Amino acid sequence: MLSRELDLGGRIARRAGEIALGYWQKDIQAEAKPDLSPVTIADRTAEKVIAQALEEAFPEDGILGEEGASRPSRSGRQWIIDPIDGTRDFVRGNPAWAVLIALEAEGEVLAGFSLLPAMGDFFFAARGRGAFCNDNPIRISKVESPASAVMCLNGFNTVQQHPFAGGLLDFMSRFWAVRSMGGCLDAMMVARGQADLWMDGGGKVWDYAPLKVIAEEAGARFFNFDGNSSPYGGSCVICVPALESEARRFVMQY
Repeated sequence: MLSRELDLGGRIARRAGEIALGYWQKDIQAEAKPDLSPVTIADRTAEKVIAQALEEAFPEDGILGEEGASRPSRSGRQWIIDPIDGTRDFVRGNPAWAVLIALEAEGEVLAGFSLLPAMGDFFFAARGRGAFCNDNPIRISKVESPASAVMCLNGFNTVQQHPFAGGLLDFMSRFWAVRSMGGCLDAMMVARGQADLWMDGGGKVWDYAPLKVIAEEAGARFFNFDGNSSPYGGSCVICVPALESEARRFVMQY
């Protein structure tokens, strides 16, 4: 099950990654979208290629892309696309950006792809089939307490908008280390056992859907700040099971 989707989805992600790499570190200019997030010709070109390839391969499936690609589903399934996750890193020449693609059916994410072209890492997973990086199985860490855990936080500059902002420093002080490498990269570090908890409070479904299935298939937990577990929730925590209860209490106590 999903073998064809994994094969073709992986090929399409890699093709988009090659296109984006052709623009990377070339001093391209970013435009500001209405929500003030940046977009470049690389984002738009990569999304167009992804959407066209998916339409050819899966003509009955719907498409939802960050940069406007859209097609209604006739199959009950849709592909969710973020052609360049981390455009701010992309335009500054940093390698922590990714091509993200997910396949969703009836509200459940069935498969996800997270390609970091500038770092040479390709993460992917399908529901019930495990998670992989560069074809090697990946698994979360065995960390059991914050004192030995690495916490990652995305969006320090927007933390103040969340009710728990006042308690965040005390919460972080309990961890062995705190890092902010970049949203997708942080999440994949948890999935690969290099970090143990990631928090993000400003994402969309195209940011979260691929990461959700990869992290869960690697053994992690995924939940929103309100306690639900939806890629449409606008926030998320990805963590090892041993930290789930404590993290839930923190984000939901206010």
